[in-house]
Amino acid sequence: MGQTDLTPPLGFDGGRAEADAPAAGRFAEESVQPYDLLLRAGCQALIPLRSALGLRRAAGVLRHYLRGTGAPYRVDAEALLALPAVRSAAGEQLDRWRAEALERWQDGPRTAAAYPADSGWREVALPRAWGGADWRLALRAFAYRLTGTVRVAADGTASADYRFAVLACWDAGRFARLHDVGLAKGFTVTGEAFGHA
Repeated sequence: MGQTDLTPPLGFDGGRAEADAPAAGRFAEESVQPYDLLLRAGCQALIPLRSALGLRRAAGVLRHYLRGTGAPYRVDAEALLALPAVRSAAGEQLDRWRAEALERWQDGPRTAAAYPADSGWREVALPRAWGGADWRLALRAFAYRLTGTVRVAADGTASADYRFAVLACWDAGRFARLHDVGLAKGFTVTGEAFGHA
């Protein structure tokens, strides 16, 4: 049958227990100036341009921002996980989980065992590579968290089942003034993917 380890999760060192709080306040606290209307018009013109260039994710988040609802925006975490920078960060964490699980397994009775694992929230910035330009313009950076279980078989082989969660507070960077004057609204970006490694 095996055993389940109930000690603290694997791989949490360096991660945060809680994600950063969404950007709050300052919405519509300043009065609209003519420049703000021009900025909004420029942002609206960027949406079809980004779409025409094949940057559909970048167009989508900007469109959502300009709608001004502040509602959460869901992204395809599986596609995000396929980016080299993200895959590398997640892969390092999964390798660490397996190594820590094997270490705990070797200290135990060496029967099949399962160990809970949690990376905590960690930041990853998207590089300025052309293949990731769409994601870079859409998010720039985000927090991710891997949670799951590492199973070690009686023969010492380790595998992990995991959930990859994404969280970002989208505040529009240089377009943030539109939030401050109430012509757009920041929002939380979320997403999740599941895998086995």
